[in-house]
Amino acid sequence: MTASPTVRRRRIARELRQLRERAGMTLDVAARQLDMSKSNLSRIENAQIGIKPRDVRAALALYAVTGADAEALIEIARGAQQRGWWQNYSDVLPEWFEFYVGLEAEAATLRTYEAESVPGLLQTEAYAREIYRRTAGEEGLERKVAARLRRQEVLRRESPVQLSVVLNEAVLLRPVGGAAVMAEQLTHMARIAQSPNVAIYVLPFTAGAHPAMSTPYVILQFADAADASVVYLDNLTMGLALEDAGHVRGYSLVHEELCRMALDPADSVARLEAASRNFA
Repeated sequence: MTASPTVRRRRIARELRQLRERAGMTLDVAARQLDMSKSNLSRIENAQIGIKPRDVRAALALYAVTGADAEALIEIARGAQQRGWWQNYSDVLPEWFEFYVGLEAEAATLRTYEAESVPGLLQTEAYAREIYRRTAGEEGLERKVAARLRRQEVLRRESPVQLSVVLNEAVLLRPVGGAAVMAEQLTHMARIAQSPNVAIYVLPFTAGAHPAMSTPYVILQFADAADASVVYLDNLTMGLALEDAGHVRGYSLVHEELCRMALDPADSVARLEAASRNFA
């Protein structure tokens, strides 16, 4: 059973869509039978909105799914109605980013490339505060920082997320918050890179052109094979989740290539430590 309500909602959406298609029903026909609009059913099947357990039961009856299979899906639907910790920060986290945090909370592996800044899961409190101050202003600043630090619990839980990070060398050189903040941040990354579940690769300028020059990304994979992998892209005002297997495969190949082009983990730690000394 998945723990994140976001992941559960996504699972229910995919199952209902597949069951409807196997039953040979169009969205129009199924929506009429379920006494809902076609647009609502479409949004449910795309995980844009949730669905109540009683409505899941009605849909399963329509698609002729009964017994233990039906009860298992209804139980997942109940879990999808629970609140994730991130919903307590809805005043400072945009809805599109809450969706990402819900996926991140359940991910078994995360692979990411960052060109300009340290990934949120590796940021120190001081670095995170300065990043938010520069990109979003002072409003809600401390609650945003608190939410970012709370996200980092995925690295320390009983079954921690396996994190693979490729950092453009520029991340190590761009001063954020002053020398002391940067020295602390770089030392923190060098230390956390010693954890068995964290691998950090520094992509040096000398590597030249590379296949991720146009965009940072996060690839999320889940322990349960029923939860398909996702590529997540975002900017200051919106996020985009790519669930097509072709997209995931393409970004996975890019990540493999970046890791090959980057310094190996041991040399990357040495580079982080050297950069930290330069700011000390």
